[in-house]
Order: sequence, then structure tokens, then C-alpha cells
Amino acid sequence: MIRSFINSQRWLSRNFDRLLPMKYRLHGSEDFIKALVPKYLRENAIIYDIGGGKNPYLSPDRKKCLNATVFGLDIDKKELCQAHEGSYDKIICTDIGTYQGNSDADIVLCHAVLEHVKSTNNAFKAISSILKPGGLALIFVPSRNAVFARLNMLLPQNMKKAILHTIYPKTVRNQGFPSYYDKCTPMEFRKLADSNNLHVVEERFYFISSYFSFFFPAYLLWRLWVLLFSFIKKEQAAETFALVLRKD
Repeated sequence: MIRSFINSQRWLSRNFDRLLPMKYRLHGSEDFIKALVPKYLRENAIIYDIGGGKNPYLSPDRKKCLNATVFGLDIDKKELCQAHEGSYDKIICTDIGTYQGNSDADIVLCHAVLEHVKSTNNAFKAISSILKPGGLALIFVPSRNAVFARLNMLLPQNMKKAILHTIYPKTVRNQGFPSYYDKCTPMEFRKLADSNNLHVVEERFYFISSYFSFFFPAYLLWRLWVLLFSFIKKEQAAETFALVLRKD
């Protein structure tokens, strides 16, 4: 009965979104994975997949097709070892906040990772050290300004995981890690990029997330807030955002 109720609320939320302009309906993670990253991938590239763990961006077949060399960098070795065989040419078990690279990467992929890092400044330093001159960092991150992020920072970790995994069972495999959202806003990330010898090639801002869709009245209030916030603060009101950065 509870699952049927949640499904009905999500149906209402989806149908309400159809009334909004496309700007407010474009899902950030999907756009990053399906549109933005493919735009910059190229053959024979050396790629560092930061935080990909058991879910690397490139499948073994896609990796082979591109003749790419992929390094998997993650703080959790168990996560890395659960990736499909052939996903990584090398695994590096370390904290991105303390890593020092070799300036050998053509591309760094960082999908929904930096919100889990205590010091994004250190992470940006590491990313810059990994990239060769002219190399690209493709970053997707939830914004600290999002309502769900603010709630995430307030609630105890065990409570957050219990709520998230109960309402959205599919998140058990991929979500529920501690989040800090250190400087995770478009404005702060631009500053971090500039101070670490990286400049912005492309930016994308997204104004939708599904966290409140399990209860339509809450979803409606949240949507109205996003519309008002974005009118006042523009891209700073984004729920999630993506950056393409090039090392000078």
C-alpha cells in the first residue's frame, strides 16, 4: 500500500513537471552521462575515473572501442574491485583530497563525487595535478544550495540512509555515502578552478531532483521555491550543475 501511494505521488510530480519549461525538467545526471561527457570523449585518451568505484563511466566494451586507458581512483578498494572485469587498466585506492597526480591524463571524470569530499580545494588541486596541459576535467555535482543538500547536512547519517533507502530502494547500491558539500556551488567552483590553473570551457545548470517526489504537496512547494530562487539567484539556484574545465 505504501509503495502504491509513493508511486501515485511520483506520477503526480512527473505530470506537474510537464507544465514547466524544459530548463526546469532536464535531469542533470542523465544529461551529464548521455550528452555532456560523450561530447568530449575521444579515442586513445588516458582517462581517470574519480569515484567511479563499481560503476565506472565506460563499460569494458565502450572502453575497448575508444582504445582508452582508464585509471579507477576511489577511496574504497572493495568498490573498485566490484567493477566489471576490464573496466580499469589500473586501480588507485586513495582519497582524492590527498592524491598527487603525474600530469598524464587527457580526461578526468568526476560524477557526483565532490559533495562527499571534506576539502574540495584539495580535490581541485589533485585534479589539476592529474591532468596534462590541455587536459579536461568533466565534473558533475549536487549544489550546496539545493534544499535536499541542506537537509542532508542537518540529518544524522544513519537516519538519512534509512529514509533514502526506504523511499527509493534502488539507491541502496549507489547512494547514501556521507556528504559535506564543501564549496559546492557554481560560484565557488569557478573560484576553485581559477586558483588551480583550470579554466571553464562549458557550464550546465540543472533545476530538478526527485527527492521530494514521493509526496506531491512537498514536491509542489519545493518546485515553487526553485522557480522563485532561480528568478532571484539565476544559476546559483541550480539543484545540480556540471563544469568542463581545461588545464592551462
